[in-house]
Amino acid sequence: MGLPPGEKDTVRGAVTIRFYRAEDREGVRRVCADTGFLGSPIDPVFEDRELFADYLTSYYTDKEPESTLVCEAEGRIVGYLTGCRNFRAKFRYHAFHNMGLFLRALMRYPFYRPASRRYLHWLLWKGWRETPRSLPSVPHFHFNILAPWRSVSRTRQMIDLFLDYLVRKGERAVCGQIVVFDRRRGEKMFERYGFRVIDRAEVTKYADRFPGSVYLCTVVKDLRENPRLYGSHSLSDE
Repeated sequence: MGLPPGEKDTVRGAVTIRFYRAEDREGVRRVCADTGFLGSPIDPVFEDRELFADYLTSYYTDKEPESTLVCEAEGRIVGYLTGCRNFRAKFRYHAFHNMGLFLRALMRYPFYRPASRRYLHWLLWKGWRETPRSLPSVPHFHFNILAPWRSVSRTRQMIDLFLDYLVRKGERAVCGQIVVFDRRRGEKMFERYGFRVIDRAEVTKYADRFPGSVYLCTVVKDLRENPRLYGSHSLSDE
């Protein structure tokens, strides 16, 4: 898939930040799995990288690819931002798609390691309780970048390009769900970027592998007040 009309690639050094193309799909899935455990590979927590990537990225790459961006470096995808403007379409997609994922996980369950089984138990019994409320009518986004390519300027550049896209589409606000490791620092950090924290929940799925507290925060930004990202600190990659 080519760039949407009016979109241009934005380049900083050896890294290109651009809108998603169909050939980027496997690269996005790989980055998703390679950053799934608090910015590190998901494998110690859940071994089924295919199922993990399907759950988290397939709607964005397959049904609303025009709202996804990628970071490309040295000929490969090293980061992405997945976005959604059509909550109803996403809800309908997951209503059916997640049933298929559940059946696949059920068939593979006897062959999973204990850590993977614990992850599935958390997903089924605790995941919904440890998810902060969202704003269904507001576009949302999520991003991940591999560690060697993470930087303040690159993160800001990618989010600004997405915010520009939303403004051109007539959207007036955007929200996201971002992982933080310190509640106080996280909220101050979001405020620097013009985001307001509307809900947070402590996430326990990494409790046996991460010593500190992990929170998932829902943040919202009014694009009418400021349609750009700003501040001096980077948002934490999940």
